[in-house]
Amino acid sequence: MSSTEDEHLADLKDWWSRNGKPLVTGGLLALVIVFGWQAFHKYQSNQSQGASVLYQQLLETTLTPDGKPDAARVADLAGKLNSEFGGSAYAQYGSLFVAKVAVDSGKLDDAATELKAIVAKPSNPALGEIARQRLAQVLAAQDKAEEALKLLEGDTDKAFLATREELKGDLLVQLGRTDDANKAYQKAKAALSDEAAVGGLQIKLDDLAKGDA
Repeated sequence: MSSTEDEHLADLKDWWSRNGKPLVTGGLLALVIVFGWQAFHKYQSNQSQGASVLYQQLLETTLTPDGKPDAARVADLAGKLNSEFGGSAYAQYGSLFVAKVAVDSGKLDDAATELKAIVAKPSNPALGEIARQRLAQVLAAQDKAEEALKLLEGDTDKAFLATREELKGDLLVQLGRTDDANKAYQKAKAALSDEAAVGGLQIKLDDLAKGDA
């Protein structure tokens, strides 16, 4: 036991001798709550720091001469994040990283597995939506556009509305449903500022218009 812990224990014993047992349901309970709350926050802080270190190491796997992550190292670090901090945002961001590496390696089934786990139980809504949209892209690459469209049904936060509607448009084009695709692209455009809407999205709309001409 450290000297600091010895001092805390001595202080607690002194407090007990001065105040006596009648205060057991009041003062002592309050101490338990205070010390317990402090210990809980210290535990959370340590957990967050540990996860942060692992995640930083995961990101650093891209710092290779060719700029490509070491797939084995990525799998090892992501595995540690999931085993030690499973369900946390850090662990799920790690899974997103693993999914990206899998896609880059052509391993779409592996990527889908990682993303489906996040979609099933996201640590926060934003992570859930990011994983949902990326999973839809993976499914589209697997010629499962219908399944991907179903994944994008329902409401989403307006911050993600434009990207979701644009993705739906891409899927509808893949299915040959150009009228529905045009509607989705228009919704995506309406969700963006005029400046942001000028670019790839406008090109897609123009291409559909040329197809109708």
